[in-house]
Amino acid sequence: MSSHVRHGFADTRHGQVHYVEHGTGDPVVLLHQTPRSWDEYRDVLPLLGAHHRAIAMDTLGFGASARPADPWTIELFAAGVLDLCDALGLDRVAVVGHHTGGVIAVEVAAAAPERVHGLVLSATPFVDAARRQRVATSRPPIDHVVPAADGSHLGQLWANRAGFYPPDRPDLLDRLVRDALAVLDRVEEGHRAVNRYRMEERIGLVRAPTLALCGELDTFSLPDLPRIAAAIPGTRSAVLPGTGVPAVDHRPEQFAAVVGEFLASLPAQVS
Repeated sequence: MSSHVRHGFADTRHGQVHYVEHGTGDPVVLLHQTPRSWDEYRDVLPLLGAHHRAIAMDTLGFGASARPADPWTIELFAAGVLDLCDALGLDRVAVVGHHTGGVIAVEVAAAAPERVHGLVLSATPFVDAARRQRVATSRPPIDHVVPAADGSHLGQLWANRAGFYPPDRPDLLDRLVRDALAVLDRVEEGHRAVNRYRMEERIGLVRAPTLALCGELDTFSLPDLPRIAAAIPGTRSAVLPGTGVPAVDHRPEQFAAVVGEFLASLPAQVS
């Protein structure tokens, strides 16, 4: 199915942004977790693209997008999303974000509420002062490794995530490690950006119809699902059975079906 996707680059104020799209219709922009790339949505794209113009982008700094020298922040990542929309002539879009991508999606919807037609927050952590303090003082890095001459850091990249990924799907960890290697020197910065973000001051600005979802096995983000849903009035919630952190690429049919049903409920628009 992925043979039907189209790759492109868009010029932005922070450098070129790489994106991949499939389909026509109302646009939906798909935002990946750290340290992934558009590839996280490889199998979701043609499914959502059956009824929408589905656009999976590489967040600034990741994949084939430009790597700004400035410190990476959620606000910078969100600016890259809006710049891509400008470059593609998209006035209003639905935005879907997974993990870090969900935090970026919150900022996009808060910064430009008139441009976000609908919002899907997948496995999105709720970042407030208590979380920032907890992460700063007690949580070890998620993906950071020290390059080793014997290549053992490749195994460490794998091991860091193995507990969150299904043991019968090593291909999913292959894809994550490949993306992580592309940004190895800054592989942890997306996580750091998340944990600096003042979500509690921004999420109340979201006006878009919202779906909050999370895999039932995602012990990292599932506890925050009720808080995310409660912070945006009218938010719908869904728990995806049989999947966890890699819900997007582990269960693409399930993920696309839930997201697609939500998108279908939004008023039609013309972009």
